[in-house]
Amino acid sequence: MTTDPTRWLWAAGALGLWLALIALTVWRERRARAAARARSEALAGEGEAVLVAYASQTGFGEELAWMTARALGAGGVGARVLSFSDLDLETLKGAGRALLIVSTTGEGDPPDPAARFVRRLMAAPAGLEGLRYGLLALGDRSYDQFCGFGHAVDGWLRRSGAEPLFDPVEVDDGDAGAVRHWQHQVNQIAGVASAPDWTPPAFEPWRLAAHALANPGSPGGEAYHLAFEPVGALPDWSAGDIVEIGLPERDGAAPGSREYSIASLPSDGQLELLVRLMRRPDGTSGLASGWLTSDLAVGQAVGLRVRVNRSFHGPAEATPLILIGNGTGIAGLRAHLKARTASGGGAWLLFGERTRAYDAFFDAELQAWRASGVLTRLDRAFSRDPGDGRYVQDLVAAAADDLRAWVARGAAILVCGSLEGMSQGVHAALEQALGAEALLDLLETGRYRRDVY
Repeated sequence: MTTDPTRWLWAAGALGLWLALIALTVWRERRARAAARARSEALAGEGEAVLVAYASQTGFGEELAWMTARALGAGGVGARVLSFSDLDLETLKGAGRALLIVSTTGEGDPPDPAARFVRRLMAAPAGLEGLRYGLLALGDRSYDQFCGFGHAVDGWLRRSGAEPLFDPVEVDDGDAGAVRHWQHQVNQIAGVASAPDWTPPAFEPWRLAAHALANPGSPGGEAYHLAFEPVGALPDWSAGDIVEIGLPERDGAAPGSREYSIASLPSDGQLELLVRLMRRPDGTSGLASGWLTSDLAVGQAVGLRVRVNRSFHGPAEATPLILIGNGTGIAGLRAHLKARTASGGGAWLLFGERTRAYDAFFDAELQAWRASGVLTRLDRAFSRDPGDGRYVQDLVAAAADDLRAWVARGAAILVCGSLEGMSQGVHAALEQALGAEALLDLLETGRYRRDVY
């Protein structure tokens, strides 16, 4: 041991600096946590706040969580932001609604801050019957277990009795289109009809080539069959993919974009949509649907972007395919039927609308596919027709035995249409017909997919 006082002074000084550094680090951490709490409280609005929880490894998930909270706040909806490291079962049980941003690291592993959550909560199902949630899964498709932890959280929540607000949104390596899709879902929860995109898409010029009212005389809202042709080269896309349409500026502000299911294939030479004209409570037209169906003239240019939507791509041609939908959801299902052939595994369409006389969309095509063998079976329900009065979920319930037989020989199920009412009703009918655990297994293995809005 040295007796040199100079060395003692140096050692004491080094120790003091080390203790000061620790104190500074602790102070900064506490200040950061206090700031996070303050930001969360500042986003509190009227009514029950939405829980926004994130499991982030690099910070991207946390950034998206705060963007989500601010989007909710723009609609007057309160938000409470928490890391998975601070998330417990009591908080989840007390949240009426939750939006979860969940990253995956490596081959399906959770981020480090979520380790405690996994160990303490996810070992067994929990009683979360009162929770409704949406989930954004961040991952990298180069890994075999793409979004593996996000899927694990989704499965645990479903087994715990929680109800999804919409199907999980998968983001491949920060894909901006998928992030915009999440933003659109959040905007619907917030009640925000127009907001700039977080990540504006690169639009390509297209022209409106055809415009036709698809259901004249219908007691429901008018639906229009629109066709667009590219100004340049025709891009490639697959059945199930989405088109994003840039909306014109209003009052000097860019209202962002809207998503629609594509009803055609590249082999058609044009991109086709079926768009319902939406009405506000005061009777005025919706911002996007009003412009597309009433204001946009044939020949006029618009900005479009085709976005890959792998979560609604169809199975191999040899796989039997069950298609279920209502209303303008027939658009996305039509593209899947266009992609099938009579030599494939067969296709079965269950579809619901208001009236057979006015709302049997694409009837001539469906009858032709039925005659050729592309469409093996066609069941339709018309809720306002005398003697019918059924909805598409009633068709599912009535065909339970046949559905089980199709699934037993490997069929996949695709559902497209309205989120409120139809998708929940169809899901409940499928659970009743197939069993909740069997349906969850179909969901987790990609044999049950939905495009609902």
